[in-house]
Amino acid sequence: MSTHDQTPSTAAAAPQRVTEVETFGVAPIPVRAQTSRPFDLFRLTFGGANTFATIILGTLPIAYGLSFAAAAAATLVGVVLGALILSPMALFGPRTRTNNAVSSGAHFGVVGRSLGSLLSLLTAVTFFSISVWVSGDAIAGAATRFGFEGGQGLRAAAYGVIALAVFAVCVYGYQFMLLINKVAVVAGSALMLLGAVAYGGSFDPSFAGTGEFLLGGFWPTWVLAVLTIMSNPVSFGGFLGDWSRYIPATWSTRSMLAAPFLAQVATLLPFGFGLTTATLVADPGDYVAGLAVASPLWYALPLLLVALIGGLSTGTTALYGTGLDFSSLVPRLNRVQGTVVVGSLALVLIFVGTFLFDIVETINAFAILIVLLTSPWMVVMMLGYVFRRGHYLVEDLQVFNEGRRGGAYWFTRGVNWRGTAAWALAAAAGLLFANTPMLVGPLGGLAGGIDLSLPAALLTAAVAYPVAVTVFPEPREVFGPQGPRWVPCTESGDEPERVPAAR
Repeated sequence: MSTHDQTPSTAAAAPQRVTEVETFGVAPIPVRAQTSRPFDLFRLTFGGANTFATIILGTLPIAYGLSFAAAAAATLVGVVLGALILSPMALFGPRTRTNNAVSSGAHFGVVGRSLGSLLSLLTAVTFFSISVWVSGDAIAGAATRFGFEGGQGLRAAAYGVIALAVFAVCVYGYQFMLLINKVAVVAGSALMLLGAVAYGGSFDPSFAGTGEFLLGGFWPTWVLAVLTIMSNPVSFGGFLGDWSRYIPATWSTRSMLAAPFLAQVATLLPFGFGLTTATLVADPGDYVAGLAVASPLWYALPLLLVALIGGLSTGTTALYGTGLDFSSLVPRLNRVQGTVVVGSLALVLIFVGTFLFDIVETINAFAILIVLLTSPWMVVMMLGYVFRRGHYLVEDLQVFNEGRRGGAYWFTRGVNWRGTAAWALAAAAGLLFANTPMLVGPLGGLAGGIDLSLPAALLTAAVAYPVAVTVFPEPREVFGPQGPRWVPCTESGDEPERVPAAR
């Protein structure tokens, strides 16, 4: 059945109960299970970002040495640019009824879509680690304020408790996660707004920063701050399909674009919380502990709740999607088992990153990699969506997941080298122009130290992919009844083997 044949009545069905363990993997979910709305996508996207992990990212421009005004400008620019790049990634799920990594098989090939799975894994490990780390440190900090000194043992125990809670939510699946985020949006927002009362008397909007810029100069450091903030909205690119697949394809494109965009604009609340409170702590590089000391005693418990609620929200949205996709790459694992494996690996990294390395530098490095590697992948997906007029063959996307060969998206041995080559060129261009504390490319100093990695990556992908599909047209069968938009096509595919996908 074509996704365009859906009607509102076909999607009308009772949703799965919250207490039921979700059984859907990356196979197309039934049309009857598409019972969500764009507003649910807003709540999940905002709930997943209205957290302490976002607060931590919001503190980094101050930790880089910027003034409050400069950091606020970098935050606003980073959020808006990231939201614009992110929003189109909500369009795939309603049509393909699967996650974005599997959907990317239409443009990278059903085997080449493993690239999207790896990028999602990088993102999930990073943000799951941040959520557990900051929530655990907040628990330890709150305990200190109340006179309990637990040391490193308390921190380790707190990490374990938060991780287990996240595991539990992810095991139950989408409906339980939606419930958690419904609570997170309201409770987290209210508690952060209460912070205006707790810290309002101490905050100075004229805060001038340390003057010791992380990259030695103002503009290089400011651009680094923009890229760091952008990592938050961009990080959702691989996961929007996890949730938008529950929305019927009958919803308008405008509403599907608006939901994630407005959700990211709303994250100016947690970003602003982190930005303002970072000016109050003695060492922004040790923000969580410093904030616990700077907080009035009456706000210690609300601050702990912000960390706990946020940790659950971010951790579940990050871990759920990657556990879902990991199970498709390792067929012996179901969704629940894949979630536990990925979460356990991330938990090991949390302990290593906290006790053996500088966690702020580690977060910075992973955040920049997420932006540089994921953004061009998203560009190829968006352009492919436009060229294909949003037409996707749902069953043919599942060929690799089901251990078969052939179908419309088989291309050359399962890889569409057009999209893959465009991404590789764009990622390489981004790395060449990178100029960060832990990653400096050969061309990183070309613009006086200003990081040009993101413009280079985006521009390269935006040029290389259209050129590739124009010079080497894709087969006619991957396009819909109206044919391609703006690009040519051929009448035969790259791969002579044509094993049709089972209908």
